[in-house]
Amino acid sequence: MSDKKPNDLKSMPDDHGHFGIYGGRYASETLMFALEQLEKTYNTLKETAEFREEFDRDLAHYVGRPSPLYFARRLSETWGGADIYLKREDLNHTGAHKVNNTIGQALLAKYTGKPRVIAETGAGQHGVASATVAARLGLKCVVYMGAEDIERQKLNVYRMKLLGAEVVSVKSGTRTLKDAMNEAMRDWVTNVDDTFYIIGTVAGPHPYPQLVRDFQAVIGREAKRQILEQTGALPDALVACVGGGSNAIGLFHEFLNDEEVDIYGVEAGGLGIESGQHAAPLSVGRPGVLHGNKTYLMADENGQIMGTHSVSAGLDYPGVGPEHSWLKDIGRVTYVDATDQEALAAFRELTLVEGIMPALESSHAVAYAKKLARKMGKGKRIIVNLSGRGDKDVHTVAAIDGLEI
Repeated sequence: MSDKKPNDLKSMPDDHGHFGIYGGRYASETLMFALEQLEKTYNTLKETAEFREEFDRDLAHYVGRPSPLYFARRLSETWGGADIYLKREDLNHTGAHKVNNTIGQALLAKYTGKPRVIAETGAGQHGVASATVAARLGLKCVVYMGAEDIERQKLNVYRMKLLGAEVVSVKSGTRTLKDAMNEAMRDWVTNVDDTFYIIGTVAGPHPYPQLVRDFQAVIGREAKRQILEQTGALPDALVACVGGGSNAIGLFHEFLNDEEVDIYGVEAGGLGIESGQHAAPLSVGRPGVLHGNKTYLMADENGQIMGTHSVSAGLDYPGVGPEHSWLKDIGRVTYVDATDQEALAAFRELTLVEGIMPALESSHAVAYAKKLARKMGKGKRIIVNLSGRGDKDVHTVAAIDGLEI
């Protein structure tokens, strides 16, 4: 393993699943064979025309890709700075970018003959996407979800149940995404022979960070082609929210070697970084091991995982995908944060000005894009990834407004 920066930033991870000092495979002996089998299967299938054509066909005819790249003219004029282009992942089937990855992993489950899939979810979008592809392929589906997130995302819980999934309420720890992922890992260890674990973000033991990234990279490939068609030039900046980081790396990956494009990942600043009530491991965390990979974490001086806070259930995670940790260290991506209040303000502004209701996760990216647009000024172009739609968050926003729906 070498810490030397490669000439091709898109070539990572290395043969052992490392992004610099991050990533790797920290898993129990029981899972090692399954992970090695998954890596071998994926590396073989991704080179076959049959697998690539089936994946592309499903994205086109089931997911509804390509998603539009929308020039937000009124928002750009209102902010008075750079032109804002929105990559509309919220228009995908199931309402978020998550379905790109679940389509790919469901195909891997089918090719490996596993009749049962499990997943973990925070905001519910990955759970809905997993339940959706399981229903389509006739697979048994179990989704682990923190009890706190179940309360925040009742609509998505009901959607999963309608799709035939069993939703398991996780009541340990902080009762959020971290604890749901712990329980899903325990299930996988117990049932590894007949179960495929659909991890929802670019974290976990190798090869998950790589294969989830590869399935989500369609976002950036489309965005590059679309911005060149619409403007004749690359964007000056990209902005996406980062929890685990799958929508962000999906947009960023295609542009990593384009040094003239600045890239920003926006973490959940919660009540403010200084308050300690946030979910921003890249901003204030430190390297450690969680959920099978080495990455930046929110951990105390004894290495214990700290509690997190975000108004967005989908960003409420104390770790981050290892590729983001590496991109931070080599300085290719700048990681910043937006607070709950800034995200809520962005949620309301985009809804009112463009008639587009973003997920609270995506609202963090919109909030930072507003600051960046004014700083960059007119004549510049920013692509903001709208990772999901805000329907699922209406109850959360209404409760903040003192309303019960």
